[in-house]
Amino acid sequence: MTAPERRDDAHPYLRAASAGVRHHSRALGHSLPPAPADRSHLDVLHAHLTEVHRLLDHLAQATRPPLPGAGRQLSEAHTRVWQAMTAIHAAFHLLPAAAAGGECQPDRLPEGPLVLTICQRHLSAVHIVRRKTTPTDLQRPHTTHCAR
Repeated sequence: MTAPERRDDAHPYLRAASAGVRHHSRALGHSLPPAPADRSHLDVLHAHLTEVHRLLDHLAQATRPPLPGAGRQLSEAHTRVWQAMTAIHAAFHLLPAAAAGGECQPDRLPEGPLVLTICQRHLSAVHIVRRKTTPTDLQRPHTTHCAR
């Protein structure tokens, strides 16, 4: 028999991931001068959002049958995370590629294993989005309001 899970023990991996992102964001805020994003930074951020996207997909599927309103909201969050992933993927390809000698060549697209990783990850997420969303879902304007 296991003890009932306490609220502060719920979802420890999500809490750890949130703490890691918060710590990283604070560290970036204290660096002077602020450093621009680089390709490896965007790759890791894209990987993080891809997992959040996958989690929201599972949560929306499980929530929609018993609680349709909450399931729709989770589906909308799923779509918004997809849009953030797409913007990060596009920004990744706009950053200059570092040459072997450490010099950047802004007139060329990034090349090499990092590009293949982010593009393959993005392509796999595209398949989920195409199965579960419509073009109208992707174009719907976002409104912020409290559902209470």
